[in-house]
Amino acid sequence: MIKNVKFFVNNNLESIEYAKIVKDDFYKNGFNIVDTNRYDLGVAIGGDGSFLRMIRKANFNSKPYYVGINTGHLGFFQEVKVNEHYKLIKEIQEEKYKVVNTIIQKTTVKTKEKEKNFYSLNEIVVRDINLDLLTGKVLVDDDLLEEYAGDGILICTPSGSTAYNLSYHGAIVYPKLEVLQMTSMAAIDNKRYSTIGSPIIIESCQRFNIIPNNKGIKVTVDGINHNFKDVVVVTTTGEEKIKCLKFSHYSFTQKINEKLL
Repeated sequence: MIKNVKFFVNNNLESIEYAKIVKDDFYKNGFNIVDTNRYDLGVAIGGDGSFLRMIRKANFNSKPYYVGINTGHLGFFQEVKVNEHYKLIKEIQEEKYKVVNTIIQKTTVKTKEKEKNFYSLNEIVVRDINLDLLTGKVLVDDDLLEEYAGDGILICTPSGSTAYNLSYHGAIVYPKLEVLQMTSMAAIDNKRYSTIGSPIIIESCQRFNIIPNNKGIKVTVDGINHNFKDVVVVTTTGEEKIKCLKFSHYSFTQKINEKLL
């Protein structure tokens, strides 16, 4: 049962003012508004960035439910439109909502000295630290896939397939599929370099291994940049999933039509 609710509000006037109304309505309907790490439902008010920040602040905790109220622009993660929060409250009270289990991407960056783990909901991007040409090997598990050359490599979850991935003509993947997709960023195909170029999708039990020739590498995790030297990047799906709360009438097909067309 959902009883304790924690809010994560974007730092702009519209979101802050609207959050006051939403909190008050949740409180009037018998929910506890909390500011601790023990809550049943996390509510992000803002755009998709607010939802991602909420999950990061929660340390990708798989126990609570999460939902977004959209005061931003696109809002694929943000299920609830402005002034529809009363519908959300009713569905929670009547337990009519849907839950979409969303995979978490786990990325390990290996240097000569140590390893560092990152978690993401959307994607990682691997590029040269100075945004020069990126070259190197791409493996699936331990098998060589290609010798890559191009601007960079983007590897995304189904949730991230409708984000940065679309800009590079990656495929839209339905969220119930537990896969990872690799999309090339301006891949080079000429007499010197030959890359596949097409998006490639692997199972959740598999992993992409990126071994760059470049000394300096920039790894971007859900929009946050991290710089490294002499690395191997390994990315796969984590064991846990995030429970995203959706309206009972939720349809990913309708969301694609509404948000992208």
